[in-house]
Amino acid sequence: MKFSLNRELLLKPLLLVSGAVERKSTLPILSNILFDVSGQSLTLTATDLELEMVAYATIENHQGDGKLTIPAKKLLDICKSLPEGSMITFASENDTVTISSGRSRYSLSILSADDFPNIEQWKGDVEFKLCKSELLRLIESTHFSMANQDVRYYLNGMSIETEGNEIRSVATDGHRLAICKLAIENLELPNRQVIVPRKGILEIIRLLDPVEEEVQVFLGSNHIRIIDSEFSFTSKLVDGRFPDYRRVLPRNGDKVLTTDNTDLRQVLSRASILSNEKFKGVRLNFSNTELKITANNPEQEQAEEVLEIDFPFEEVEIGFNVNYVLDVLNAIKDSRVKFTLSDANSSVVIEGEDSGEAIYVVMPMRL
Repeated sequence: MKFSLNRELLLKPLLLVSGAVERKSTLPILSNILFDVSGQSLTLTATDLELEMVAYATIENHQGDGKLTIPAKKLLDICKSLPEGSMITFASENDTVTISSGRSRYSLSILSADDFPNIEQWKGDVEFKLCKSELLRLIESTHFSMANQDVRYYLNGMSIETEGNEIRSVATDGHRLAICKLAIENLELPNRQVIVPRKGILEIIRLLDPVEEEVQVFLGSNHIRIIDSEFSFTSKLVDGRFPDYRRVLPRNGDKVLTTDNTDLRQVLSRASILSNEKFKGVRLNFSNTELKITANNPEQEQAEEVLEIDFPFEEVEIGFNVNYVLDVLNAIKDSRVKFTLSDANSSVVIEGEDSGEAIYVVMPMRL
């Protein structure tokens, strides 16, 4: 089997699929990428048994169809280091593939393509089309609230929900909650909830560009699949029940503060410099005309910042993990943000003043 293609035509699909290659695998074949040549088309597939990435390229002067698996990292490093515009030729024989370009030649050991695992064929029972920019916004608005290696495994991912013409993304780690919803005209979807694992969500963010091109999304009983003209992405779902987050949405907030997003983000960032490195706690004192933010650490160092506000309510003092609040402020694209709170022991609701697309709940900290 022998085929050639331009370096740039190979590099893009190679980078696309490399995110699914298993780094520390007990199965050596998972460190390889499957090359499938059929006519003028080349299909590249990588998997870690949880995710599967497929991308496509067009080849020139090929001799014979066939399949082979090539070590992903070595191949990617070779392609990156070759000069731009080079022509790369692959020729496989027995257990070796020879990669040549100009006067460069590399021989790599390959493994049998028959041993390469394939995620079983399945049919999505919920299908919809969405702009890449909208899908990216839906996921980026909430992904930072996912848990990381929590024993409650169903929190180590994101809940994607469909209902009527609405698609929602929900993430929580038990200390904060993020919900984003998109209403799409002319869409009529069944009620469905799936949990996409953390690695799958981070991979989707890497794959999508904020452009107005549509992608197809398929939800099945055990998988989610996203199909684009350049790639096909499949991830297994987390088998578990996502908590009923509607029950924890605070309903008794009677004090509302609206302030400039950038100003608040800057003062919180500065105050966080002297917060306790482990707990990252800051104290927010709300009074009628000013918001005083204080942070201190075990070395007895202290930061104090004051922001002018209009808060015609009784004074409130409340502690937060500053990183949780900064994550929310960075995700909100509105120039002004709205805080809804009740007392020092209740969660605060944060949202953009205008959009209303995303809502965030942050639990207070005892300081």
